[in-house]
Amino acid sequence: MVKKGFVRALIAGLGMAAIAGFTMAASAEGTLNVQFVPTNNDGSMEAKTGPFADYLSEKLGMDVNVTLATDYSTIVEAMASGKVDLGIMPPAAYVQARNLDAAEAILSSQLVKYDEDTEEPIEGEYTSTFKGEVLVKADSDMESLEDLKGKKIATLSPNSASGYIYPVAEMKDLGIDPLTDCTLTTVNDIPSEMTAVLNGQQDACFVFQGARYVFSSKFTDYDLYKDLKVLYLTDGDIPNDAIAVQPSMDEDLKAQIKDVFLNMANDEEGKEAMSLWGHTGYGEADESAYDTIEAYTDKAAE
Repeated sequence: MVKKGFVRALIAGLGMAAIAGFTMAASAEGTLNVQFVPTNNDGSMEAKTGPFADYLSEKLGMDVNVTLATDYSTIVEAMASGKVDLGIMPPAAYVQARNLDAAEAILSSQLVKYDEDTEEPIEGEYTSTFKGEVLVKADSDMESLEDLKGKKIATLSPNSASGYIYPVAEMKDLGIDPLTDCTLTTVNDIPSEMTAVLNGQQDACFVFQGARYVFSSKFTDYDLYKDLKVLYLTDGDIPNDAIAVQPSMDEDLKAQIKDVFLNMANDEEGKEAMSLWGHTGYGEADESAYDTIEAYTDKAAE
């Protein structure tokens, strides 16, 4: 169980570390240190960090080092300690880093928009927000969020908006406390969550809207559209990933980075880089959209 007091103590501790004199690595070493959270942990992302680093290095005219965060909390720690200059951050992780004065969103990502009935992408339509999604086996007799009471649920980290925070908070709004009324199991990534449901180890999993489409190619023995069904989409809209930098970063470098990301959709290498996170483009960051995560995080941690 993740207690609110523990979370706030962790954040406070990270804040003290940030204040204690860490400095931005880019200014000290002439290297821009970039980090992102992989969408899956099967090892396939590691090989793609080099080409992405080369792409950014060419566009920015400086050395770039790209690393993978092991989970949602480590990218917050890396931003707070000054070890990372540019984070491609899931929304809840960004809010934590922002609250430590360790991150400033210069852009928000855009994603394809999904048809809520078919869960297929709508051609030519994009969105700056998404929904959390609860998946169960297609032949399950569960029909509503209330039916999850007493069930086994695979989740992502408690710092994941769609993989934990939003569905947990909305279950609590219905009078169901997943921490006591269900059995929650944290797993490393979304394909692992779906596998656990497909093989019967778990009754449900918390993912993001469109997960069946995004990960369908990873399941050669299953048809995710036939073998899994959507039990629930969150009422709350979740803001997309933030392209966040250290607040103390040189303004010219911020502007350069912003320009590179805004133009990624205009060349093949840029499109390939964006595909690492399923992004289709970037737009101006709306800080008020990220504010909604605060309330959901507090509710989920009660």
